[in-house]
Amino acid sequence: MKRQKRDRFQRAYVHGYKAGITGRSRDDCPSQDVNMREYWMSGWREGRGDQWAGMTGVSGIHKNPMVM
Repeated sequence: MKRQKRDRFQRAYVHGYKAGITGRSRDDCPSQDVNMREYWMSGWREGRGDQWAGMTGVSGIHKNPMVM
């Protein structure tokens, strides 16, 4: 059975979330494409918010977009 390709915007969001939750800078966004950057920044903002709220490690497992 063939696997569906993952949505590249969803992947950009997940990578942005991971960057935000680990405390990386928003300047680390790898894409120059406006749409991809928008999704990455959206994930980064949510990740930073979760980091500031203390949802890292086991306490934030329910917020991890890879688990959903």
